[in-house]
Amino acid sequence: MKNNFYFKEPFSNIYKLPNKNSEVTSQILYGEKFKVLSKRKGWIKIKSLFDNYVGFINNKKYVSKLKITHKVSNIQANIFKKPNIKTKKILPFGSKLSIIEEKKHYVRFEKNCWVMLKDIKKITHKEKNFLKVFKLFLKTKYFWGGKTYNGIDCSALLQIFFYYNNLFYPRDTKDQIKYSIKKVSKKFQKGDIIFWKGHVAICINSKELIHAYGPEKKVIIMPIKKTITKILDTANLKIRKISKIKF
Repeated sequence: MKNNFYFKEPFSNIYKLPNKNSEVTSQILYGEKFKVLSKRKGWIKIKSLFDNYVGFINNKKYVSKLKITHKVSNIQANIFKKPNIKTKKILPFGSKLSIIEEKKHYVRFEKNCWVMLKDIKKITHKEKNFLKVFKLFLKTKYFWGGKTYNGIDCSALLQIFFYYNNLFYPRDTKDQIKYSIKKVSKKFQKGDIIFWKGHVAICINSKELIHAYGPEKKVIIMPIKKTITKILDTANLKIRKISKIKF
């Protein structure tokens, strides 16, 4: 029997333990594929088939079949009950959808669930401009384990670019450091990834970087040298590795 499923809510926290007071380690997005490892008292232990991430969710809305055709390309896409009748629900960037019907500027992906055509792209679409993706999240609040418009952490900001482009990349910084190839040149350039223990930032040019920075409580652009000094002074952390986004 097949044990692969697709998540069917906008997004949900993934917990370290089957308890809402447990640490939030990541999140699962609409249309994300996963495997059920076990079930216990309303909770399911899952393994994401994108990055093999394991944790617990207590949301039961998932299906065994979903023909993915499109994905959300904006930081958020409002869900409409009918064209022009907005609900309070929102799909986050990277959500993967099965489009059933198109009507003017809207598409339907479920019964009574529509999004605007401008907020989606075909699943095969590649966004090579990584800065465009990262800048979508500017001023988004910092949230440990988050990876949506509602809150995101540093490693998710980097990973979500690869997820959108249907490319594997690890979820946690410690694994991203191991996975990424070390850059030889020490000069900072656009697309460089700077790793510290437990933190990561991406250079947008030779002088500035973007990151989801806990002390600032948001995704922010900062000077590279100032950031390196600040992290050393406040957290006593030195750079572990410098890599580069390869697409």
